[in-house]
Amino acid sequence: MPLPLSGPTGPSRRVLLAAGAASAVVSVTAGGTARAADRDDTYDPLLARAATQLTGGAFDAEDPDFAAALKTLDTQAATWWRQLDRSAGRTALWPDLSPASDPAHFGQSYTRLRTLATAWATPGTSLSDSASAQVASTEVASAEVVDVLLDALRFLHSTGYHPGRPESGNWWFWEVGAPRALMDTCVLLRERMPAADLAAYTATVAKFCPDPDRRTHSPSLSETGANRADKAVIVALRGLLTRDPATVALARDGLSDVRDSGRNSLFKYVTSGDGFYEDGSFVQHGSVAYTGTYGSVLLGSAAQLIALLAGSPWAVTDPKTSVLYDAVDRTFAPVIFDGLMMDALRGRAISREKARDHNDGAAALSHILQLASGAPDTYARRWRALAKGWIRRNRNTPYLGLVGIPALARAKAVLDDPSIPATARLTGHFTFADMDRVVHRRPGWALTLSLSSKRIAAYEAGNGENLHGWYTGDGMTYLYDGDDLGQFGDGFWATVDPYRLPGTTVDTRARADIGSGAGTSTYRPRNAVAGGATLDGHYGAAAMELLADGSTLRAHKAWFCLDNAVVALGAGISASDGRTVETVVENRNLHAPGATAPALTVDGRGQPGHQGWTARFDAARWVHLEGTGGYVFPAHPGRVGGLGLHALREERTGSWREINTGADTGGSAALVRRRYLSLWLDHGVSPDAASYAYVLLPGASASATASWAQARPVRIVANDATAQAVEARRAGLFAAHFWRSGTVAGLTASGPCMVLVRRGPEGASVAVSDPGRVGVTVRVELPFPVREVRRADDTVVVAVGRRPVVTVRVGGSRGRTHRVEVV
Repeated sequence: MPLPLSGPTGPSRRVLLAAGAASAVVSVTAGGTARAADRDDTYDPLLARAATQLTGGAFDAEDPDFAAALKTLDTQAATWWRQLDRSAGRTALWPDLSPASDPAHFGQSYTRLRTLATAWATPGTSLSDSASAQVASTEVASAEVVDVLLDALRFLHSTGYHPGRPESGNWWFWEVGAPRALMDTCVLLRERMPAADLAAYTATVAKFCPDPDRRTHSPSLSETGANRADKAVIVALRGLLTRDPATVALARDGLSDVRDSGRNSLFKYVTSGDGFYEDGSFVQHGSVAYTGTYGSVLLGSAAQLIALLAGSPWAVTDPKTSVLYDAVDRTFAPVIFDGLMMDALRGRAISREKARDHNDGAAALSHILQLASGAPDTYARRWRALAKGWIRRNRNTPYLGLVGIPALARAKAVLDDPSIPATARLTGHFTFADMDRVVHRRPGWALTLSLSSKRIAAYEAGNGENLHGWYTGDGMTYLYDGDDLGQFGDGFWATVDPYRLPGTTVDTRARADIGSGAGTSTYRPRNAVAGGATLDGHYGAAAMELLADGSTLRAHKAWFCLDNAVVALGAGISASDGRTVETVVENRNLHAPGATAPALTVDGRGQPGHQGWTARFDAARWVHLEGTGGYVFPAHPGRVGGLGLHALREERTGSWREINTGADTGGSAALVRRRYLSLWLDHGVSPDAASYAYVLLPGASASATASWAQARPVRIVANDATAQAVEARRAGLFAAHFWRSGTVAGLTASGPCMVLVRRGPEGASVAVSDPGRVGVTVRVELPFPVREVRRADDTVVVAVGRRPVVTVRVGGSRGRTHRVEVV
């Protein structure tokens, strides 16, 4: 537990109140004067709790971690304090946010004022209430800070954000961003804020965010997911500040969507649109895989509100909160790698300079620990062990340096508790059919596939964000290495060649920026097939039909995920536009110039290490990149002509501004330099039924890669328009995606489906799915006898015998995996 401060740097009366240490609380009467509240006052303890959620309460300033977090807060607050315009004729509070009447500018201005108010309420900063007790070191008197903040709030109210203005620009600033920061600031300043000011601000918020249920500027639109959760917190804080029980109840009921009989409840599994799905998927904006941002925001806001209202007349008692609890294990844990949030789940946020994978991962981790504070012990202990493992393993961007004091306090309580073990890396194969994502996790690495279809967007862009996200949903493969946690967070998106994202097959046409206008939009391709199947929680396969945007390019793509390898196959690659088509095997971030370039070996021969080197290999069997692993290029059915493998070392220069010009997320124009090693297969101009096959061996040494290429433990048995299939004999595994009815290696499918079979001494496991979601039933004839069924899903029927037939009812199952075990 954090120790309380003592002496001149100890907590102010305000912080002691927030921590629940005072015997009385202070509130403001209608006449604007302070009064002592009764001990059993319902609202003041909850407002004190809300303040503690913002400041973290008492802490030990001698602790190096808290001292660092305090310095970070103080540095940022002091900078904004110095830059704050206090002049009588000002048009903005800060020069870069002028004019203040612009929604993006007043929205961000409120956020900065919240930071200043947080610093004032946190002991030990140069702006804090406790600073006045340190006569020798006081930089700013507490009264001056309050007066300036109150004056700044009045300025924003009169100039930009008040009930008399109609919404314009991005609705989010009016209904979520500005009111959230404003209500937080009011909570922190409530004891010094005149009643008239508080009434004006809460009335403004009531105008633009009256309830969590509806979009104010479009009343027919119901709020869902993260937006609903955010609005619930805003409404709750407004209700507490105005001492209105009906408003607080409205906030609580918004989580469960009582108004619409639970239709948009955050505590239910959805089968379409926004929210949590039973398979662990999370979708926002109707069709975007958004676990890493909107899903995390939902988790954090719901966790905050549950904790805030606990023990009060408005406590959240919906029995279906278990959906939120289960989401930690089902939705979030598989996509967090050593504290990093996988980029395939972050949507347009990948283009945000100040919100990279480690930042969003830290945010999700913080939300999980906050939820743990009020969750049943069986959940809480498991989550804390997960968090402990994530925090300890990420030494590249340490969690303790990424978060503020409240999150830091929760994390240190976990780290300092010897009874909580640090959970090892999660392993397994996870098919998120409802958001077209696949995650394969092994002890030292993980691989994520970002697919898309007519159901799930290939990308989202808008409001100046994600300007070059064209191919992020076309089968991009993200390889996470436990020894290189900076692969995607270290300037990757600002510098990578956006036309050569790993795993994609692309037409090399020039593309225009996307999402440069106001509002957000998504692109959903026309293909039906995107998804996969999981076998025994350990093996998996995925497939995607590529129907390229703005091009005649078509391709059948498949991935087979094994113990130490991922086999990638492509078939039917055709186009008629007169342009070159490429399949990108790798585009590895080798980080900033200066360090020795990792060695590249091709078939045992070392290759040059200088930037600008490039070569073509028409007969390469294997490639090894030091520090990353191996790449094998096996012969396969349907392969015609030379391999056409290209390799390139290059130093790329870019800026975050080139991919994000957003009003509140726009990147810096400062140049960023990173080195890359790219490998791609050249299919030529307007290819006709071209194909490819390559194997990823993450973490493998050069000798292990050479041995794998020689031994060929995985055999490619089909790669054409009928099926793509592999056989791993040592594992007893056969996996195939059938694009149409056919027979491969003795196994027959009646129509399109994914099939995985694993045989062992004790029987066989079979997994079947329909990633295209077009079938009603599919029949799979197995090439070995079956005498009995040991276990089967209720959608599976097996006709036993010498040529057994497995009949699977795939209709309506939304691409999920159906399983059966036989002997």
